[in-house]
Amino acid sequence: MDIVVLAGGLSPERNVSLVSGQGICRALRGLGHRAVVIDMFFGLEGWDGKPGDIFEKPENLCGGEAIRAEAPDLEEVRRTRADQSASLFGPGTLEACAAADAVFLGLHGECGEDGRVQAVFDLLGIPYTGSGHLASGMAMNKAVTKQIMERAGILTAPWREILYGEDDISRLAEELPLPCAVKTINGGSSLGVALPDTRAELKDALREMLQYGGHVIVEKKIKGRDITVGILGDRYLPAVEMIPESGAYFDYAAKYQEGRSLEVCPAPITEEQWKAAGEAALKLHRALGLRVYSRADFVLDADGLMWCLEINSLPGMTPASLLPKEAAAIGMTYPELCQEILNLSLKEVKHI
Repeated sequence: MDIVVLAGGLSPERNVSLVSGQGICRALRGLGHRAVVIDMFFGLEGWDGKPGDIFEKPENLCGGEAIRAEAPDLEEVRRTRADQSASLFGPGTLEACAAADAVFLGLHGECGEDGRVQAVFDLLGIPYTGSGHLASGMAMNKAVTKQIMERAGILTAPWREILYGEDDISRLAEELPLPCAVKTINGGSSLGVALPDTRAELKDALREMLQYGGHVIVEKKIKGRDITVGILGDRYLPAVEMIPESGAYFDYAAKYQEGRSLEVCPAPITEEQWKAAGEAALKLHRALGLRVYSRADFVLDADGLMWCLEINSLPGMTPASLLPKEAAAIGMTYPELCQEILNLSLKEVKHI
């Protein structure tokens, strides 16, 4: 098959996406597909041929990428695009995707997980991997996801949605309960998250979150062990426990910098705890209308309760990502996982 692996884009998770895209592309090529990575934001910049000819190219259109300790400077990324267009699709991106048999979405964050890209592809009739536009948009919005959790009877921490500006920070810092978690409404990869314990820390956290737009949820901080469970098709996979170095928070650096965390799969939890997390993840996946695959995050507290935090409609597919580890625990190699995601996605397209 001719496959575009769409990655990059213009979100804080851009570098994670590019590394995911490169891994997916190598796996698909190893399986005999004519796959090519395209950075969604830069598109075919520098390519002189026709969009449909890119599958003849023996190497990727974007070079090697690594995930750094800090998120990318998106304004700098914008400045480096030659055409300076306001479009999030780089030149030739849509034409190349339309020429493919399928698009494998290696995107993360707002560029890819919020449903806008899927909506464009739905309108253009372009087959792609993963969930549809509406389910993706709901899963990306933490407030909507929280409402769905509560209606589905899934255990989640008490929370509040807040829209605020600089003038509201002092008041909110005094009235919100502590300790808490402050999360931007549509963040991912642990970007746009703060865990204040004091009023001063809460004030700083609210000010920090303004850079993401000042739309957050504030929820009770549940202390415990970080657990995640992936969904593939109609089943849940073995759980992973994430243990950051020195007991720190499982943040962006801990997720993607080698040696910053220990990830144990299968997680050292009881069969009942795994089933509780897996069944909750599958219930949320279905309640949101997600398709093919996802990954839900939990905190296991001292009383043995699994508290659901959020769900990811396009889980990371980097070498350090969690879903490939879960697949490996049931004997599925990384290329086999990529092929299974592709197969399930194309099967879903036929049913729509």
